[in-house]
Amino acid sequence: MQITRTAPRLGIAALACVSGTALAADPDLLLPAMAAHWSGYLALATFLLAILLVSLEEFTQFSKSKPVMISAGVIWALIGWYAVTTGSAAQAEQSVRQSLLQYSELMLLILVVMTYINALGERRVFKTLRARLCNRGLSYRGLFWSSGISTFLLSPFLDNLASALLVGALILVIEPDNRRFISLGCINVVVAANAGGAFSPFGDITTLMVWQQDIQSSNGALDFWSFFNLFIPALISFLIPACAMHLALPKGRLQPHCQPVRMLRGARRIMLLFLGAIATAVLFRGVLHLPAVVGMLTGLSYLQFFGYYLKKTHRPLEEGVEDAEMLASPVPVDGRTPFDVFVRVGQVEWDTLLFIYGVALSVGGLGYIGYMATASDIMYSQWGATAANITVGLASAVLENVPTMYSVLTMMPDMTQGEWLLATLSVGTGGSLLAIGSAAGVALMAQSNGNYTFYSHLKWTPVILLAYFAGILVHLWLNARLF
Repeated sequence: MQITRTAPRLGIAALACVSGTALAADPDLLLPAMAAHWSGYLALATFLLAILLVSLEEFTQFSKSKPVMISAGVIWALIGWYAVTTGSAAQAEQSVRQSLLQYSELMLLILVVMTYINALGERRVFKTLRARLCNRGLSYRGLFWSSGISTFLLSPFLDNLASALLVGALILVIEPDNRRFISLGCINVVVAANAGGAFSPFGDITTLMVWQQDIQSSNGALDFWSFFNLFIPALISFLIPACAMHLALPKGRLQPHCQPVRMLRGARRIMLLFLGAIATAVLFRGVLHLPAVVGMLTGLSYLQFFGYYLKKTHRPLEEGVEDAEMLASPVPVDGRTPFDVFVRVGQVEWDTLLFIYGVALSVGGLGYIGYMATASDIMYSQWGATAANITVGLASAVLENVPTMYSVLTMMPDMTQGEWLLATLSVGTGGSLLAIGSAAGVALMAQSNGNYTFYSHLKWTPVILLAYFAGILVHLWLNARLF
């Protein structure tokens, strides 16, 4: 969330590295006069202030959705006022409705993914995985690598935030007084989560945004499978910091002390339904050429029907007997509360969804004013696509990856498949450079009771930066055919 803005061109260049929205406004609807008017400057300053507050979330404990939501309201109020005074109110209304439509598609897609993740959590899938890792009697180095690799492999399916919270919780509880191991383990989990989320459309909100936009690059469409070209570059971005931190780990073995946990009835079937929902979304998008969100919402109905079955066949356990019966039972059984899919919907991360709304509408407004078109010309026409994509990746360490990727999608430069994948990789892995660069880092800092901090992460930033550029170089070499 960078700060400055004096001359118009400097302000626009800064905005290109800090902002985000769903789509660039139609050139016919831009208000070039407003870009040089005090109302345009006020709109830009409002958004920069909101992004600054988001970047300070760790210190202010101020949820990130609040500043960007009020920013969206202020920016569109200024646009509305200017549009009314210049006789262009209909165009402003059309533009804000376009931004709302595109945000709604993304929100519903994320909502389904989060609902499935919450359902898997309610069925104790993640607690079971964590307990099995905990009780394997690993050494510090064994747990470090097991947790990192598990996070890297889970992120493509669960998204980077959920994966980091799941595995990070194990790091935090297994050795609560070992500050050194917790710090290194959490950094490893954050880097692994962001790297793993970069090569799958469902691995990170930013990757999902790129896939959902149905981008037609200059050398072909960016389809679901295109993102898996980033697997090896993302793996490099994870392995280099992990190998460096391996040398700093304490020696010795852990004493396992986690209670055994058994998954509840239906857990494995919900995993299969989740994969079926993803397959349906890919089918709608890749074969039927319809929005992926329609397929994903169809996939939510699978969970609804199965949830109805679980509810009707529920066998409640007596209070106090639950854990003993679950451990003794040869098959997974239910807990005391029947499964309810709408409870799972209600427990999604609404702060994240409202944050994306605020970012989308704020920068939708700035794009309508005309700032994003100028930023695109400066960065992608004058600097070149590769330099611009590397820059926005570095910016995501400060600005968070969601606003940064929204800015690229707002500018919508004409790029090859390789360049779009470079933007995805750089924004995803660039968020690992600082603890505040991704939701995974912010969430683990909040839960670590001071054992994992901004400054403990900062000590390893040079190594993570080396891995960032190494991953980019591997992508440029390995996927040269896509450029």
